[in-house]
Amino acid sequence: MKRISLILLCAAAIQAGAQTSSSLTAPVVSPNVPSTLTIAGQKIDLDRTGNYERLDRELTSIAYTHGSTLLAIKRANRYFPILAPILRSEGVPQDLLYLAVAESLLNPRVVSGAGAAGLWQFMPATAKEYGLEVSAEVDERFHPEKATRAACRYLKKALARYGGSWTSVMASYNGGMARITKQLDAQIADDALDLYLNEETSRYPFRIMAYKSIMENPRAYGYRLTSSQLYQPREVTEVKVSGPVESWAEWAKARGISYADLRDENPWIRAPKLTNKAGKTYVVRVPKAKSLSRSKSGNTVYDRRWLGEKEK
Repeated sequence: MKRISLILLCAAAIQAGAQTSSSLTAPVVSPNVPSTLTIAGQKIDLDRTGNYERLDRELTSIAYTHGSTLLAIKRANRYFPILAPILRSEGVPQDLLYLAVAESLLNPRVVSGAGAAGLWQFMPATAKEYGLEVSAEVDERFHPEKATRAACRYLKKALARYGGSWTSVMASYNGGMARITKQLDAQIADDALDLYLNEETSRYPFRIMAYKSIMENPRAYGYRLTSSQLYQPREVTEVKVSGPVESWAEWAKARGISYADLRDENPWIRAPKLTNKAGKTYVVRVPKAKSLSRSKSGNTVYDRRWLGEKEK
């Protein structure tokens, strides 16, 4: 009798524990795939099973990578105001902002394991091909404005090759123009979305679409931000430097900022000094004091769709 009572007691305890565990488990909801999606003016056929499932995969992955996606939205408030006007002036659709998000999560200092660097993740050889300086002291792959203009040159060159197909351009940014061109010919296709490619390149355009979907409607995917949580654009004074700089630390101190603040605002500076034997002119951004203070930097919001309902 005692043994039966003990068994019943254990079973009750297990059942109670299961119920408690169930009540403490947050629901996991699959993100909705939009019924229609247009990117860079190109309508994507989401009735097609392959397209639907590839977008679903990226939405699911990105929506539940909470920390990285939150940081991308916060950083976008600082960097979209810099990048967007450049894309506009170069005739590149604003949706290509999300390509930079897919590449770097808008971290201008990021370096991949393969050696790609900056917001647009240029490899050294490609960066030089598109007019960027890459050296031990200066690496313009980390220069937000210059790297963005270089990316626009690449994107427009690819667009001309692919007859106006921005999705093919996106695939080429990941897989290379030569590879995408070769596969379009070999597989008798007009668009990269119709190609059988390696998994990374096949997923890449849909990753860009997923970032667009989430960042244009974050509340639909469970994200809640306030304006005070967005990273603020910095106000700066631009100083031209046409000669050598013996010590960037001393240069920064003479202008009332720290060496760390100088390097954060100018990630293209890659060494403690600048030799500059060629006498090239560099424009150095010196952040204003109020931009280095949360209480004084203001509360600018680039896209109010990023905010919670109360602040909209």
